[in-house]
Amino acid sequence: MSTEENKALVRRWFLAAWNEGNLDLADDVIASDYDPHNEPTDPNFGRGPAGQKQLIAFYRSAFPDVHMEIEDMVAEGDRVVVRWRATGTHTGELMGIPPSGKPTTVTGMFINRVVNGKLVEGWTSFDGLGMMMQIGAVPMPTQAPTALEAQA
Repeated sequence: MSTEENKALVRRWFLAAWNEGNLDLADDVIASDYDPHNEPTDPNFGRGPAGQKQLIAFYRSAFPDVHMEIEDMVAEGDRVVVRWRATGTHTGELMGIPPSGKPTTVTGMFINRVVNGKLVEGWTSFDGLGMMMQIGAVPMPTQAPTALEAQA
């Protein structure tokens, strides 16, 4: 497949799965041995389409109104990189954290490897700490006094 076809595949999966909840698409675009390299930020739901369905359902249950935007997409060879921004409201439990009702904005990147029209490997990096601070699970840092304030 060409890099443009790979980009179209990743865009289709990314937007349909996250924004529309179309998890059945995983059976068509995720290889049976798909290897997610998401640790330590995401729970490990295993390989293949089933694991990706569980991962997305996990986050969509905590943020049912999640909306993902692709801010940049770059492809070379069999790799497609997506820089993304997600917004949503924490209205469901997340890793034992009760719903806070707070809106969140999280940024991150996915690197996807595509072979024969299927996603076979993926790497994710996102601001999990920022997400936890926004929902109140981790305290926001306090600003240290400036040198002038400290002298006063």
